[in-house]
Amino acid sequence: MTFDQHLADARDTFRQWLGRVPPGGRVVAFCHFDADGLGAGAVFGRGLGRLGLADVVVVPSGRDESAFSDSARERLAALEPDALLVTDLGVNEAGTLETLGVPVLYVDHHRPSGAPAGAFVVSGYDWDPIPCSAWLAHSLLAGETDVADLDWVAAVGVISDLGEKAPWPPLAQTKKDVTAKWLKETVALVNAARRAPTFDAQTALDALMAFDGPKALATAETPATDRLHAARQLVKRETAEARRAAPAFAGRRPDVPPDLAPDDLRFALVTIDSAAQVHPLIAQQWRGRLKGYPVICANTGYLDGVVAFSTRTSRRGLSLPKLFQSIDTPGWNGRWGHGHDQASGGHLPPDVFNHVLDALGFAPEAHVAT
Repeated sequence: MTFDQHLADARDTFRQWLGRVPPGGRVVAFCHFDADGLGAGAVFGRGLGRLGLADVVVVPSGRDESAFSDSARERLAALEPDALLVTDLGVNEAGTLETLGVPVLYVDHHRPSGAPAGAFVVSGYDWDPIPCSAWLAHSLLAGETDVADLDWVAAVGVISDLGEKAPWPPLAQTKKDVTAKWLKETVALVNAARRAPTFDAQTALDALMAFDGPKALATAETPATDRLHAARQLVKRETAEARRAAPAFAGRRPDVPPDLAPDDLRFALVTIDSAAQVHPLIAQQWRGRLKGYPVICANTGYLDGVVAFSTRTSRRGLSLPKLFQSIDTPGWNGRWGHGHDQASGGHLPPDVFNHVLDALGFAPEAHVAT
């Protein structure tokens, strides 16, 4: 199928879900806490009202929260939604509020792990190019109403996930209209809110919901924007410190299934201890320096008693989720290793994470302390 055919089907799914929202009903949009998720949440939060939905609540995910956990279901159910929209948090057969009779729409671009029974699913994973969640949110609403004034909000998510040269059609004009400089500044501020030890995704979401453009957001002097700038400075300091860590290298994994990875697969590991969510940044930076190596950055300081890790690779023919989910981690199977083919990770207890390192061919010296 072409991209346009996928989009036409997605818009039809979106309309079917809209048709299940009762008149005057409350819609809860549950979004991931990164710039793409917050961008998608803000686009839906600002755009759904134009379709006659007067009660729309946008909620970002918590610091260590899966959309498919009991805690998330309880938190969402407490908001008493008549319809639920889940974006940039994956698609998993475990579902969210479907068993309560709530019509649920998933808008996502990560590798899906099954679809919940009775849910409406818009997944861009098999599209070419793969659109991020903010791109999808904008495209779905654009099929129903004018959202040109929200181009910059979607662009924040697009640039964060796909870069400044992303193939999103409105991006070039949006960069001219609001200037690329202020878009980049806003992306940095929004991402800093969730990366900093203070973790304040709600403030970043509120800013995307409130301001009329990226320059206004980035230059405003309000208590909320002051918090975003302070978070950015914290992240800069934590990133500079984390860059000092040196990588360790795995031997060749002897039992890697040939259909999951190239024969010469070897991983690199960078271990840091930071209260900030800088491990994705460090993994990405080392990926550019270690050509051909999938790079794991393991952060032992982000969550108490847990190793938070991100993996990035540029290797073609390698799906990190497929490879990670081939590793048996009793009690944790299916709870980590999702995401994109070239970007994955998770949160694991130290002993389980060390088991993963063993399976990837690392020597015991690479283990984190338990």
